Amino acid sequence: MYKEIIKVEKLIFRSKWNNEDAPYLREKLIEYNMQFLSNKEIAFVNEEVCITVHDEKGSILGGISGNTKLHCLFIQFLWIDESLRGKGIGAKLLKTIEELAIEKGCKMVRLDTFSFQAPEFYKKQGYEVYGTVEDFPEGYTHYMLLKRV
Repeated sequence: MYKEIIKVEKLIFRSKWNNEDAPYLREKLIEYNMQFLSNKEIAFVNEEVCITVHDEKGSILGGISGNTKLHCLFIQFLWIDESLRGKGIGAKLLKTIEELAIEKGCKMVRLDTFSFQAPEFYKKQGYEVYGTVEDFPEGYTHYMLLKRV
């Protein structure tokens, strides 16, 4: 059931997640954006990618995932099991997804990380900080990074 949160004139603002409203909003935004973007750019909307690392038993010990949009690959998640950290696995995953981004015609890779995660690791891999948000989450810094490929 929707929760009505405010009314303005004859408009009702509702708060509730469902599987229909968000895709509708996305569709309408893409429709608007198409007025400004070429067909070549539009072709790069939302292709999901995922690369995982497994042990001999098939258990996932790490991986990287993201999606392509407008000639850019957005990394959503990069995780490595603690037993493999510091062994170059993260760098290999980044290199592999960067190569995949190039194959797909992307011109850059973007990601977000927090100060308690790995901003220095990403900088060593050639990523540049293009934005920060201090004290988010509280006591930490949120970094936005990119690398042109």
